[in-house]
Amino acid sequence: MKGMLQEYRADLHVHTVLSPCGSLDMSPARIISEAKQKHIDIMAITDHNSTRQCRVVMEMGRKAGIAVWGGAELNTREEVHCLAYFDEFEPLDELQKWLDRWLVKIKNNPDYFGDQVWVDEEENILGEEPWLLIAALDRSLDQCYEEVHRLGGVFVPAHIDRPGNSLSSQLGFVPPDIAADALEISPNVTLEMIEKYGWAKIKPLITGSDAHHPERLGMNMTRLRMQDAGIEEFKKALGGVDGREVVPEILKL
Repeated sequence: MKGMLQEYRADLHVHTVLSPCGSLDMSPARIISEAKQKHIDIMAITDHNSTRQCRVVMEMGRKAGIAVWGGAELNTREEVHCLAYFDEFEPLDELQKWLDRWLVKIKNNPDYFGDQVWVDEEENILGEEPWLLIAALDRSLDQCYEEVHRLGGVFVPAHIDRPGNSLSSQLGFVPPDIAADALEISPNVTLEMIEKYGWAKIKPLITGSDAHHPERLGMNMTRLRMQDAGIEEFKKALGGVDGREVVPEILKL
C-alpha cells in the first residue's frame, strides 16, 4: 500500500475575484497559470460564503492537470471562518442553495467592500452577488459542520490562531471536542505555539495561503501523502490510514 502513495503539494485556502476582499486579478485563468508556475498539485477554492466561481476553476484545473477542490470559507453565526471542501459539482450546488438561504442579507457596497463578480475562462462576467459575502450565516459552527458532512465534504475551522474570525478570537480557545475534520493554522504559527496550545492533539493540522492576490498563491502549503488527489483520499489522510498523512510545510522547517 505504501508504495502506491504519492506526495502532493496543496494550497488549501484560495480566494478568487468573487470574494469582495479578493483582487480582480484573481481570475480563474490567472489562478491556474500561477498554480502551474508554482508546481501546485492540489488547490482549494474557498471564496467567502459562495461556491459560484468554483466550477470554472475546477474545469480549468482538470484541463491543466491540477486537482482543484471547490468549497467556501463559511462565516458562522459566531463569526468564525471555516473551510468546506468538495471535489464534485453536485454537493457544491447543494451547498450554494444552503448558503443562499442562510446568508444574512446585507446589501454589498462595491465601492467600500469590493466587487463580487464571478467570471468565465475568458474573464467575461457571468454574474454579480448583490448580498455582502463577508457577512455571517445564520447558522452555528455545529450546524455548518453538520451541513458540510451531510453533503459529504470536509470541514475545517480556518486560521485558528488569528486575532479575528477564528476559534481563538471568537471563543477564546480551541475546544478539545470541536466538531471538525482538521484545524487550519496561519503562517504566523510556530512549533512552540502548537506545543503550548496542544492543537495537534485535538485535530490534524493543515495550512493554506489564504491568497487574495496572485503573488500570494502557494506561499503557505500542506504536503499530502495519498493515493490520488481526491477528497475521499484526503479524508483517509486526515485519519492517517495506511501511511497516508497530512503535514503543513511549517512543521517541516
